[in-house]
Amino acid sequence: MAGTAQQEGTGPVDARGPDHGTGSQPPQGPADPEERGSGEGAELLDELRAAIGKYVVLPSDEALTAVTLWVAATHIQTALQHAPRLAVVGPTKGCGKSRVLDVLHETVHQPIMTVNMSTAVLFRVIGKNPRTILVDEADTIFSKAGENEELRGLLNAGHQRNRPAWRISGPEHKPTPYPTFAMAALASIGDLPDTITDRAVVLRMQKRKPGEKVTPFRSRYATPELNALRDKLAAWLGPLRGTAGRMAPTMPVEDRAADTWEPLVIIADLAGGHWPASARAACVAMTRFEAVQDEQTNLKTRLLRDIHRVFEAYGNPEALSSLDLVTALLQDPDAPWAEHGTNGLNAYHLGRMLRDFDIRPANYRFDKGRQAKGYARNRFLDSWARHCPDLTETAPAPTHDATPPHRTAQGKPPAAPAGSLPISPPSGTAGPKRAR
Repeated sequence: MAGTAQQEGTGPVDARGPDHGTGSQPPQGPADPEERGSGEGAELLDELRAAIGKYVVLPSDEALTAVTLWVAATHIQTALQHAPRLAVVGPTKGCGKSRVLDVLHETVHQPIMTVNMSTAVLFRVIGKNPRTILVDEADTIFSKAGENEELRGLLNAGHQRNRPAWRISGPEHKPTPYPTFAMAALASIGDLPDTITDRAVVLRMQKRKPGEKVTPFRSRYATPELNALRDKLAAWLGPLRGTAGRMAPTMPVEDRAADTWEPLVIIADLAGGHWPASARAACVAMTRFEAVQDEQTNLKTRLLRDIHRVFEAYGNPEALSSLDLVTALLQDPDAPWAEHGTNGLNAYHLGRMLRDFDIRPANYRFDKGRQAKGYARNRFLDSWARHCPDLTETAPAPTHDATPPHRTAQGKPPAAPAGSLPISPPSGTAGPKRAR
């Protein structure tokens, strides 16, 4: 039936939408102004936007617009084909990530807040009438490469309708589908796994500047105000679920970005006023920003791979000096490092790029007592496992002679190293000696 939400586990659903095959073209938006609430929706979204902005400082006006629309979209989840994630990420503590979740908790549809949840619990609480999942400290869930892959798979599957999780349940051990479709917001220090952010509207939070003020969030005062807005959203959008389910709005982006942003644009088109234009402008600006972030991430991943290659070329010593590492990277004619910056990659650039992986240089003593800034190989192991999982650790035991083999992947020997790393005394651990 047109406009009726299809639920997971109740039978196959045509992925092209509930109205496919009826012979009618899905509307781009409600044609009747009265169906938009005669301005009620636009005014309500304006009110919600002001309330959110009162308690948190978001990275941009576009981000504030996106959060407002995301909150509203949670109230029509049963009419949606995709459930966008909201990734609230920041580089450190104190960036307002948890405060964003506090505000969401009082405004979204049937929230369930958690800081740690097993996969089994999660797909049992979602249900056929999806709740809104709010996960704080998500970085602790995905703290190590390869951990909680089942949970990550569930969060990825839940981005699209009709992707249930099958389990054997009951005394008869009957295969049972559990719904995964639900909107979710995850707050994290540092980036979430790429497969999650690729399905998310990403808020890159920063600490407030000295002049940026917010109203203190006190549950006693803030909750009634935000709950009133939540109830108004539910009352406005409830009668429009059927219309929302039939809409196929014109999108300014394509592919998965369009899937992720479509629910937000549907809300904007239902509201009318300035919201359709504002939503599409936010969509373009934020997806372009994330595309730039992806390019930078790809470059940094290339750096990790090339450093792995350099360590192998040197025989996997326990440390390499910054100078030797940079020199070897610059000698690769197929790599982008010679054109990096104004005069090519240098030790400063290298340190800046590796800082995002929590890899920093330290002073080490190499052969003949030479002291120099360098990088210990074991500091890269975690980042290689996270970002380059195909680089299986099959390297031989580290050597103490830093002289490289007379070949590289490009057929050229790297620059001669400064010397050999000292061998620790019998009571110590073999490896480079960090200068004190």
